[in-house]
Amino acid sequence: MSDYPQVIPIKSKPMRMGIFQRALVSEFVGNGLLVFAVLLGIIVISQLIRLLSEAVNGKVAVDGVLALLGFSAMNYLPVLLSISLFISILLTISRCYRDSEMVVWFSSGIGLTRWIQPVMWYAVPVVGLIALLSLVLTPWALLKADEYKNKLESRDDVAVATPGMFRESKQADRIYFVENVDANSNRISNVFVQSQQGEKLSIMVAKQAFQQTSPNGERFLVLLNGTRYEGTPGQRDYNIVEFERYSMRIDSVPVKQSEPQMRMMTTLALWEKPTTWNLSEIHWRFGLPISALILALLSIPLSYVNPRAGRSLNLVMALVLYMLYSNLISVSNTWVGQGKVPAMMGMWGIHILMLTITLLMFYRRLMLFSTQRLFAQALAYVRGLRK
Repeated sequence: MSDYPQVIPIKSKPMRMGIFQRALVSEFVGNGLLVFAVLLGIIVISQLIRLLSEAVNGKVAVDGVLALLGFSAMNYLPVLLSISLFISILLTISRCYRDSEMVVWFSSGIGLTRWIQPVMWYAVPVVGLIALLSLVLTPWALLKADEYKNKLESRDDVAVATPGMFRESKQADRIYFVENVDANSNRISNVFVQSQQGEKLSIMVAKQAFQQTSPNGERFLVLLNGTRYEGTPGQRDYNIVEFERYSMRIDSVPVKQSEPQMRMMTTLALWEKPTTWNLSEIHWRFGLPISALILALLSIPLSYVNPRAGRSLNLVMALVLYMLYSNLISVSNTWVGQGKVPAMMGMWGIHILMLTITLLMFYRRLMLFSTQRLFAQALAYVRGLRK
């Protein structure tokens, strides 16, 4: 009778695999949400700093910062989701190697390819969301951000005046100051207006003011109970006039009707005008979900941790491969736009190359584990003969 215990096969294998998949997908989701939250926080903070800087310089209206921040963040979501998907799978399987869980699974007959199914359960919905964002939502967000920014820039000078701050008009001939705004009565109090007409300088100070629209559509700023000072700087011939009501015309700015850029066009519109640059944009949009799916598969063999080589070596290699993959996609899209590379080759060449690298890494890991298993079985057989 053999000294080794007899291995009894377990019949409830489908149930074990179900628990195994649910546990992995749950850990994938937890790590993915954590990585995505960190990356999104970095992007939001950096974009908020940029928009606030532009608001201080007068390039962007203060009340439009949050809306533009939302549109800008949506532009980065496909890339952030792709990175989060890749890193979450990599961290989860690397932890299984470090905690020796992979040894248990391999000893139980679960090979490396059996990890593809739970990874796909987690990756396919995320890839679908990336495709939706890349093909539909991101161009729409960029278009709406451009329209909203043009609308803000087209508002009149009084509408964009900020209480407690001096603001120069777009024509650079007037300076406004408003101390307080009453949202209920739509009136402003303690108004200061300085205008330049040739060599004469006009300064008006009023206790209250409000906007009024005439029947022909022209808008006026009506000042109440104020004083007007008019004259030439450096001379004493200033005219001082007190008034109860003074109407000042507000120059309206037409809304800009700019031609939508390539990144703002819908995917269908790009397809109907197949220029080289439009094709490169199509390749970029389709390349994001395709690259995310390939990276999800690549993370399985890339997660292998060799205790002798250090625990961070696979993470460094993963970072290098991701940067190389991303840069190759950007370079190929530029070459397609410039007409240096055929459209089909520029779209599929890089992805086929990375898929080939993924298959080779799977083959290398499978052969490595098979060789180790055969060596262990041979060693056990030799020890049994000696006994």
